[in-house]
Amino acid sequence: MLRHQLGEPRYLLLRCYGYWDFPKGEAEPGEPALQTAIREVTEETSLRDLQFPWGERFHETAAYGKGKVARYYLAESPAGEVALPINPELGRPEHHEFRWLSYPQARLRLNDRLRAVLDWAQSLATHTGEAPR
Repeated sequence: MLRHQLGEPRYLLLRCYGYWDFPKGEAEPGEPALQTAIREVTEETSLRDLQFPWGERFHETAAYGKGKVARYYLAESPAGEVALPINPELGRPEHHEFRWLSYPQARLRLNDRLRAVLDWAQSLATHTGEAPR
């Protein structure tokens, strides 16, 4: 998830306790992966009207935990305020804080697995000479 500020991409990171990540979540039965990503962004941040100028490109993490692999898409959110709504199952928001961060600021907060996702996103967001697909 990114937004351009002063001509530079700013990435949306969410903090749960001391751990920073991008919006993500698990698919519901039969739900396509891109639809899951869109739903989870809305549920976790209240952002809507996402744009996908790079199409349905995605980056998957290396397996972690008990073999889990997370898939991330790069979307733009040109407008709208982030809110951290209450998750009905938890009775509280899933995250404690959000920040729109520059690439160097985001890299400092992410672990190696997520830095690879950020590097991929930065490559797409700043690539010149090729129109987004």
